[in-house]
Amino acid sequence: MRLIERISDFRSLSIVGLEKNTGKTECLNYILRQARDSADRWALTSVGIDGENRDQVCQTPKPEITVPEGMVFVTSEKHYREKRVVSEILEISSERTALGRLVVARAVTEGKVLLSGPSDTTALKRLLGRLQEMGIRTTLVDGALSRLSLASPAVTEAMILATGAAVSGNVPELVRRTRYVCDLIELEEVEHALQAKLDTIDRGVWAIDEKGECMDLQLPSVFMLDKQGVDLLRYGPRLFVAGAVSDRLFQFLQVQKEKVELIVRDFTRVFAQPASYYAFVRKGGRVRVLHRSRLLAVTINPLAPSGLLLDSGYLQEAMEKSLSVPVLDVRREKDI
Repeated sequence: MRLIERISDFRSLSIVGLEKNTGKTECLNYILRQARDSADRWALTSVGIDGENRDQVCQTPKPEITVPEGMVFVTSEKHYREKRVVSEILEISSERTALGRLVVARAVTEGKVLLSGPSDTTALKRLLGRLQEMGIRTTLVDGALSRLSLASPAVTEAMILATGAAVSGNVPELVRRTRYVCDLIELEEVEHALQAKLDTIDRGVWAIDEKGECMDLQLPSVFMLDKQGVDLLRYGPRLFVAGAVSDRLFQFLQVQKEKVELIVRDFTRVFAQPASYYAFVRKGGRVRVLHRSRLLAVTINPLAPSGLLLDSGYLQEAMEKSLSVPVLDVRREKDI
């Protein structure tokens, strides 16, 4: 199945990079070219600013964003004035950013745009809902600033992960770092009944006893673990952490006599190094999520800002051996 057909099964898709300069915009333009024949069913926006022709940090050239005729795009007032495309304004949102209100417009011709959409995920969720009301089938969200929180299943339904030489110039290390993020993205969901119970809890650390009941451990955050001195496993070896999960918690659970199942809201709540996570898993620990993200593909950019160029074919093959999703170098893929 073509990538564009897989994407169209979802109402929203985020494109997120492990680092800057991993090829998010190249990936986006590849998808936009494939969407030309059904452009009126798609919308496009960004968290942050994207579409500039030069990276503002590295001062390296960047591909501009080309929006096809008929597609809806959302950007700030400032960048709407700087567009190089004929378009009609559909709506001016009450949502404001540092660059002005958000403008929802449809491209009358193909052309270049600068995207500067909602500044946070809460505003983005509202925008996605509004675009659905306007008849948009799928919204593409370009994840400027490489923010993995954008790919939370609470924000967008599916995601594409961009990686490459900007992350590491060593192929085995690059594969390991990418594999870790993919392992987190693909964590198994808990059973539906437990999901319904835990979805209403927005803070603290909780235990799930043998009967499936949720017990408040009176621990506001795992970062207070040392100060509280509580017995986390007094109700059993299943724990739910509503907030962030750190290396400290994995290290603590790793030395417990019981094999612990740790439940988090989604993969974006895990802020731990690979060594801590995998050590916990090797000791028999298990991590599950309330909501699993749908990773559709991983794209690779073999060129680093420093000028280092990896062998694309070798990198793609190494990634494919390690990952369970399609791996694409969109510069080499044909626009079928």
